[in-house]
Amino acid sequence: MSKRFLNFQPKVQEVSNYFKVLFRWKGSVYKLLRREFLVFLGAYTVISLVYRLVLNAKQKETFDSICIYADDFSSLIPVSFVLGFYVSVIIHRWWDQFLAIPWPDRLVYNVAAHVDGDDESGRIFRRTMVRYVNLSTLLLFRSVSQSVKKRFPTLDHVVNGGFMTEEERKSYEEIPSQHAKYWVPCIWFINLVRLARVDGRIASAPAVKSIIDEVNRFHDQCDEIFGFDWVSVPLVYTQVVTIAVYTYFLACLFGRQYLQPDAGYQSKGRNADLYIPVFTLLQFLFYFGWLKVAEDIMDPFGEDDDDFEMNLMVDRNLQLSYLAVDDLFHSYFPLVKDLHYGDPDPEIPYTKASLKSKVNSWPGSAERMKISKTGMAIAELSAPHIRLHQHHDDVQGHVSPSARSPSGYNSRHKGSQEIVQENCLPIRKNIGRKEKDKDKTKNRGCSKQGVATLSSNNQHKE
Repeated sequence: MSKRFLNFQPKVQEVSNYFKVLFRWKGSVYKLLRREFLVFLGAYTVISLVYRLVLNAKQKETFDSICIYADDFSSLIPVSFVLGFYVSVIIHRWWDQFLAIPWPDRLVYNVAAHVDGDDESGRIFRRTMVRYVNLSTLLLFRSVSQSVKKRFPTLDHVVNGGFMTEEERKSYEEIPSQHAKYWVPCIWFINLVRLARVDGRIASAPAVKSIIDEVNRFHDQCDEIFGFDWVSVPLVYTQVVTIAVYTYFLACLFGRQYLQPDAGYQSKGRNADLYIPVFTLLQFLFYFGWLKVAEDIMDPFGEDDDDFEMNLMVDRNLQLSYLAVDDLFHSYFPLVKDLHYGDPDPEIPYTKASLKSKVNSWPGSAERMKISKTGMAIAELSAPHIRLHQHHDDVQGHVSPSARSPSGYNSRHKGSQEIVQENCLPIRKNIGRKEKDKDKTKNRGCSKQGVATLSSNNQHKE
């Protein structure tokens, strides 16, 4: 990946940095478009010279109509919309691939924390476990990255690099699978975890679970990277965008040509004879640059200037792994009081260059809000609010004895309680009346039923 913004400080007093970035060659748009730009400019110049020096008057009229036709219908190509959405998809995919790169750091830290042992066997246990983790990463990178594949073209190179032993290579090659086998070292790692637990080098089952969880997370990231390499952006979408851009600028080769003023096309803005189409070339730089950037970062595991530096990751991961589980495994220091011991508000010094960046702590946007004294007064609960809850409890019959008694309320709610009781009397009376009406209805029904029974008995006697 090109270090385009190294030592770049966008300040007004350092405008030269803008020009350094603008005219940088490595990883720049000029390097990407140098061939296409020269071809387009050369084709435009040849067409212009043929129009000016070779064609006769009648041929020029035909050429003028072709140019007008190309210019009118080039605006119908939705190149901005199609290209913009395509580049957005590619950029999002490119960043997701970077986030999915499996870093062994967390897994290595778990090994250093839970796999104990100061003897030679303990050191070999830990170093072998993290070596398997790095071996899995290397096998994955060999499958997706051209630069890593060139560095480790065969398993013999992997063995010579110290990632695999001869016995492990033979076992790896004997596995009957035609699919990618970058997951095999993860299985070897899990077997060592189980063996370390049996030997007592891992103290507890939760420690084993913590290590296995990190292995699963690490393997999920490996699968995600392999999936990105396997499933790419649909070819149809890439073809549509490429055809749209190339067709648009093919039309611009004719539509942006200078036409003679006596042909009657001054209304089209061709009365200015520009030997170099400045704005057309700028448009070519923008649109084609957009397309080339998308094509360049579609596969970030290659060897372009902006691709991920996978070989550097391989070196970095192996060194960090061995340092964490071996060289720094018993890196202890005497416990002493720190420089700010006993100081509740330590003041960390600033250099003169950084003093201008010192700011006060942000208290929060609501801290500056001003509230009047009237608004800060404590508001009492209104009587209708209490009446509503009391009425609900009385109707449902769930009022507790403490809530029914006057002692259940605070002294400042006595007035509200009296209001509630007065308002609840009519409700209770209505409830009593309804119950009496129901009893009367039942009695009437019973009397009617008794009369009917008596009459039927008399008829039977007769």
